[in-house]
Amino acid sequence: MTSRDDDRFRVRPGPPKSPRTGQPGGGQRFVSRVLREASKAGVKPSQTARAGGRSAAKLGRGHVAAQTAGRRLGPGARRVVIKARYVVLKQAGARSVETHLRYIEREGVDRDGGKGHAYGPTTDHADLADFEQRGRGDRHQFRFIVSPEDAQQLEDLRGYTRHLMTRMEGDLGTSLDWVAVDHWNTDNPHTHVVLRGRDQTGQDLVIARDYIATGMRQRACELATEWLGPRTEREIREGLLREVEQERWTSLDRGLQQQARDGVVDLTTADSDAARSPRTLLIGRLQRLTDMGLSQTDGMNRWRLRPDIEPTLRAMGERGDIVRTMQRALGSQQREMAVFTPGDGAQPVVGRVVGKGLADELQERGYLVLDGIDGRAHYVALPAGTELEQFPAGAVVEARGSAEARAVDKTIAGLAEGGLYRTDHHLALLRAQPGRGDPQETVAAHVRRLEALRRAGLAERVTEGVWRVPADLPERARHHDAQRLTSGSVTLQSHLPVERQTRVIGSTWLDRQLIAGAVGVADKGFGGELRETLRQRSDFLIERGLAERHGTRVVLARNLLGTLRQRDLDAAARGVAGETGLPYRPAVEGERVSGVYRRNVLLASGRFAMLDDGLGFSLVPWKPVIEKRLGQRMTAIVRGSTVTWELGRQRGLTI
Repeated sequence: MTSRDDDRFRVRPGPPKSPRTGQPGGGQRFVSRVLREASKAGVKPSQTARAGGRSAAKLGRGHVAAQTAGRRLGPGARRVVIKARYVVLKQAGARSVETHLRYIEREGVDRDGGKGHAYGPTTDHADLADFEQRGRGDRHQFRFIVSPEDAQQLEDLRGYTRHLMTRMEGDLGTSLDWVAVDHWNTDNPHTHVVLRGRDQTGQDLVIARDYIATGMRQRACELATEWLGPRTEREIREGLLREVEQERWTSLDRGLQQQARDGVVDLTTADSDAARSPRTLLIGRLQRLTDMGLSQTDGMNRWRLRPDIEPTLRAMGERGDIVRTMQRALGSQQREMAVFTPGDGAQPVVGRVVGKGLADELQERGYLVLDGIDGRAHYVALPAGTELEQFPAGAVVEARGSAEARAVDKTIAGLAEGGLYRTDHHLALLRAQPGRGDPQETVAAHVRRLEALRRAGLAERVTEGVWRVPADLPERARHHDAQRLTSGSVTLQSHLPVERQTRVIGSTWLDRQLIAGAVGVADKGFGGELRETLRQRSDFLIERGLAERHGTRVVLARNLLGTLRQRDLDAAARGVAGETGLPYRPAVEGERVSGVYRRNVLLASGRFAMLDDGLGFSLVPWKPVIEKRLGQRMTAIVRGSTVTWELGRQRGLTI
């Protein structure tokens, strides 16, 4: 190397380039994406991606602890189930944390059937509102359900949880900010733990995937074993003996599946652990599976398992859980039970709410138990994200299956000529038939539907006012709606129990049943009670001059629902006017009503939104979507009991 100055040089590497684009920084962005995805918790260690020679499962706190946890556990170790959920708060929504915290501290979950009590690392009375406030700036949150198999024997479930979280702090190398609530309302007492996604330095708390998948559970098993001691051979055998007859997926079934070769289990020379799965128990289980049609004998000491044995047994276990849930909700009432299954041909179910809860507490998927008007009890799974608070006990609810073909789709297909639907042609037809509502608004409703179908790839806008649609549009659109509403739709028909509807001024669900003739109402169960309340409602309407009795028939007044709704609105408007000092400005049929959405009012006739235009207020039918726009100015067009909302100033943005 020469000492001349002009021979000296300094290496100045440029930014890395993407091998695909050749642009600087591309490689770094790729690594960043890998690291970001790897930080997400809850994936099994086997599901790893390689980035720069490092396993994604090893990224984050707790990886080393995950490799060492559970080494001291023997075959008699206590078992603990832990379910984990990683929640990105921005995606979950502003109310996600508040709703979850309110749910875990709800009524009926403590030992005495009372309200749950939140606690933390050092307090028995944690302030959930303060916890939610502290975590508002967090990127994510961890939610755990810790369920020791022998929770009843632990007695101090609160102390157990605190010890577990302390061990987690040691494994993760940071203090943790968490709250928990113990639930004793199920056959398996368990604890809900909500952990903030920040470490003690205020940085994002990233936990290694393998710690979430196995390390935390191993720590929980170690702690339970220390507190209660290992299970004795007698306890292990009794547990397995109970599994022999159970109609669910058990550890015996898992062992049989592992021993099977090409679907055949051969117990002639079975090498099973005598302490955990004695040969006699395996034979007993196989005989039970044969009775259930899930296996068949294939020679001496040989059985052939059905290929779908695991999903079938898991489904049977879930159905057994549903039956027990319904029995608890019904109490001493005897009903034929049914599970509502949305799908083509599913008949609507109408009934009152006698039970509700979460079928999946971690994913917050709810369910309702309905005492149906058909005399049966129905279990209805709610669509994801549905809040249970909107279905109070005693409320009347309707569940429907897959969507039927919409009338608007049939109209569009019927008016299309050569596969083209034209708004001017539709408008001319409507104007030639006076008395059928506002033609402009009717066509606008069809255009809104076409816009939705265009986004789904089922229609094409050729030019302004001209749309290309397939000949079988109604069926395609129905299929699209059915896929979008895989859990069906559940609608609140009335928040009032039927006994409270008998003597109220307002357009009630009972009135609609009277007009429809109470079709499909059984003589037993809730159906029998409904027939009696309909008689009482008829008597009340006769007293108020809104119906007449002619022999055994009751003749209802014309426009009964409109009259009752208007009286209900007038009474509510007087109350709001007294509170606010603003005059009431009734909405005019077919005209636009504008104002700032101030609040909603719950009446016997339904829920209504209060719009304040500065000079007075109006009450118009409410829809769930407008609740996010509280305090904003909106416009509505009211026609009877229906409403079209125009949100913001965007053209055509209506609901």
